[in-house]
Amino acid sequence: MNNRIYLYDGSINTLLDLMTRLIYHKIKPFDIKTSDTYTPSLLDDVVTLELDHDFDIHKLNVSKEVLKTIYYVYLSSDTHKELIIYYFLLNAMKYQNKIFTMRNLKCVNSALKIAKYVSNETHKLKGFIRFKEINNHVLYAEISPTNDCLELLSPHFARRLKNEYWIIKDVGRNKYSIYDKKKYYIVTGKFNLKEMNINKEEQKIENLWLIFFNTIGIESRKNKRCQMNFMPKKYWKYIIEMEGTYEKGSNGK
Repeated sequence: MNNRIYLYDGSINTLLDLMTRLIYHKIKPFDIKTSDTYTPSLLDDVVTLELDHDFDIHKLNVSKEVLKTIYYVYLSSDTHKELIIYYFLLNAMKYQNKIFTMRNLKCVNSALKIAKYVSNETHKLKGFIRFKEINNHVLYAEISPTNDCLELLSPHFARRLKNEYWIIKDVGRNKYSIYDKKKYYIVTGKFNLKEMNINKEEQKIENLWLIFFNTIGIESRKNKRCQMNFMPKKYWKYIIEMEGTYEKGSNGK
């Protein structure tokens, strides 16, 4: 069995460039992995091609809906996402938008489920993100999403907070979205944020918010199970009103 593994650098452009080449030459890969996540094996035949970082994804003979689905799957944490995208794109080139009705195909069913999962998580984060004002009147927030949602969240907050400087950090990926009142930039790396202290007025506002949150809550009507349905525990760490509950333990007691 020929375990031919194709490697790419992790960008959407090089991934789609690789896939169009494979589809054109009618090559079905055993697997596709990023160079930094692939674990070498003696059984694998590893192929690294010189790929185009400026590949124009809009040249693909597919609709915007197909491209959007592919992009959402690409942003997911699914370990088999590259192969799912490959077979989804292969069929989309053949069937165009009819692909969305072909849920009997495993690649289509998987792609649509993953894309929906990424979309749902992004939607939840739009409501769960809590900004804090740090030095120099910069708004700062931290998130730890399952999927790489920063690219999808940034346009939303660029519109909502267009007159503010803000930073959103994806803690698990060491990835930042930095907005300068004109446009946002996605950067990756470790930055020293120790000197970025919370503004004193911000601390007062947080305290007032906690008092308000606790005051309006009716003890007899509290329903933790219902609360977790709307506000999953994995987001509690960065939500001001839930920080105390999160720190008490994973059971929330």
